[in-house]
Amino acid sequence: MKVRLLAATATAVILAAGVPAPLAAAPTGVTAVATASAAVPPTPCPRAPAPKVSRPPRPSPPPAVPGERAVGGPALATAGLVVPAAAPRPPAVTATSWLVADLDTGQVLGGCGPHEHATPASVQKLLLAATMLPRLDPAQVVTVTDGDMDIEPGSSAVGLVAGGRYRIETVWLGLLLQSGNEAANVLARLGGGPDGMAGGVRAMNEEAHRLGALQTHAVTPSGLDGKGQFTSAYDLALIARACFADPTFRRYALTETHRIPAQPAQRTKGFEIQNENQLIYRYPGALGGKTGFTDLARHTYVGAAERGGRRLVVTLLGAEPQPARGWEQGGALLDWGFSLPRDSAVGRLVEPGELIVSAAATPPALAATGDPRPAAASGPLEDGLVRRWPAAVLAAAVLGLATLALLWRRRSGRRRTP
Repeated sequence: MKVRLLAATATAVILAAGVPAPLAAAPTGVTAVATASAAVPPTPCPRAPAPKVSRPPRPSPPPAVPGERAVGGPALATAGLVVPAAAPRPPAVTATSWLVADLDTGQVLGGCGPHEHATPASVQKLLLAATMLPRLDPAQVVTVTDGDMDIEPGSSAVGLVAGGRYRIETVWLGLLLQSGNEAANVLARLGGGPDGMAGGVRAMNEEAHRLGALQTHAVTPSGLDGKGQFTSAYDLALIARACFADPTFRRYALTETHRIPAQPAQRTKGFEIQNENQLIYRYPGALGGKTGFTDLARHTYVGAAERGGRRLVVTLLGAEPQPARGWEQGGALLDWGFSLPRDSAVGRLVEPGELIVSAAATPPALAATGDPRPAAASGPLEDGLVRRWPAAVLAAAVLGLATLALLWRRRSGRRRTP
């Protein structure tokens, strides 16, 4: 019985070690909020009717973690609509979840199921960009390998060829303008160190964790569907904010055309590619973004624009292209965001490293014992609640339980000796 009690106590310590620091209270004047613990049902999001489509069965998301759903503020822990009080009703869209935020202040202006898990499709390439842009020299010339060309038949490709030699900047433009999946493989491999592409995906997950995107887990660098691959509208806003903070990314995102050079050794001619994000052509003040689509994820979109010195970003997941395409739905939500007062907010985007620092801080109860508290886990995550706790904490807890159990048995044995 005491062994069970010790186990329960150790479990409570482990759980406490993984709880992020409390975030700011919900902004005043927020309406249509349903927290994870509230009995009030969530306010339905305005939804545009969409044609019925056949799609693969949706994968089961990871177990809901209340702390993760409240990242950015408790008002965001809802599966429904959250908007500032007295705000105009957002436009009806087909996206299953979305979020609008200020790129500069980090204020979240509103959203629909901001922390609901969804599959990312090619907007995952933004996480690749946030991870690898600081690591790779754009002027370096690299050779594409046969392994880089291992992509799903019929999926988006920019037209790189195995054995071809390209500047890394060209590979980036192929990724961001034409959503080249082979370009994603090249960049992940180059930035992944000795472990190649696997190391690149691991680095992506570490970067997501550093940014506070706790509901994001990458399995492929390109966003091609993989088991256990998820993100959320909130997480995408964190990732997009990191991307748009990089001037090189901003330049790439607004590039309209780029010429892919000929590869004489492979007998291929040069050709021109065009940016497929229609927002940059049709939305005044557009800053760029990323489109995505798979049969499973449906249409996903991230877009940003500037108006009156104010820069907003919109993220949406699970959309259908009728009656409006992804960039058009994003543009309508940007219009809605720009119509709100500058001080409107229902939450905030956490800062890079904020949650890691919070999780690494030593609580008073542990400080008295002199035991350091390990930093939050990073890298690829396993399924279930245990995936969030640092391996060192788990190992220490297991060792401690085993030691306590052994001492208890020895003590019991001595009492039974005549």
